[in-house]
Amino acid sequence: MNPRIASPQRTKQIIQKYNFHLLKKFGQNFLIDENILDEIVWSAGVTETDCILEIGPGIGSLTQALAENAFKVIAVEIDAKLIPILQDTLKEYKNIEIINKDILKVDLKQLIEEKSEGKPVKVVANLPYYITTPIIMELLEKKLPIQSITVMVQKEVAERMQASPGTKDYGALSLAVQYYAETCIVAKVPPNCFMPSPAVESAVIRLDVSKEPRVQVQDERLFFALVKAAFGQRRKTLMNALYNLGGLSLDKQQITELLQQAGLDEKVRGEALDLAQFGRLADTIHRFINK
Repeated sequence: MNPRIASPQRTKQIIQKYNFHLLKKFGQNFLIDENILDEIVWSAGVTETDCILEIGPGIGSLTQALAENAFKVIAVEIDAKLIPILQDTLKEYKNIEIINKDILKVDLKQLIEEKSEGKPVKVVANLPYYITTPIIMELLEKKLPIQSITVMVQKEVAERMQASPGTKDYGALSLAVQYYAETCIVAKVPPNCFMPSPAVESAVIRLDVSKEPRVQVQDERLFFALVKAAFGQRRKTLMNALYNLGGLSLDKQQITELLQQAGLDEKVRGEALDLAQFGRLADTIHRFINK
């Protein structure tokens, strides 16, 4: 086994060797704790038959651990200055392909089809915190052929993704993620596990992607419009949120009746509804406006 990149001394050596300056705009914080790396790989269930899509490999700390356990690693890195570093630090591994692109501008379906060689695909990454939500939603909304997403994110974001109805962390992100996947926070990670140390705590969350959405609705766009409206001003009742939702053109009497048909109280707030209740309400409204 090659010496691990993920140690304070080795990471510092690599940064100094290449005179690399970390860029705040890319959210660059490199993992320096081998135990956390091993926990990420274990939590993701990486096996020698898996193709791993890694986003933001940095200097290759996690990439190295993944390559030692996976069939293949496709590492997509936005910062061109990191490419020669990755090619050097990971040169001993023949199962790694490094791609210099912005993950949000990549045709992921095509990338997976071309690079996975028919193997099961899992996403594993230490995500840049400034762009975590767009990346997660891109992976989920495109309905890609991936089994799971195991990522390091800001702890508060992980808690929002896993939150239950009625809790302070529960919101539109909770429902959006849980619509597509089962969620589980697998580790909490303190700032001193990174170089440089971020100002926030981190967490590793695993999303097991469902083959079909976890609630079946007749109109996905309407479903997500309701969710967004419900949490736009979370202290409002759901009735008022729906009344102000552009495009519905429903009066309060109609909304009251639709809420009752969906088995909901007219004074209920969106934060009290679970995934199935939002789905039932969306279908009730869909039937009414399309009758």
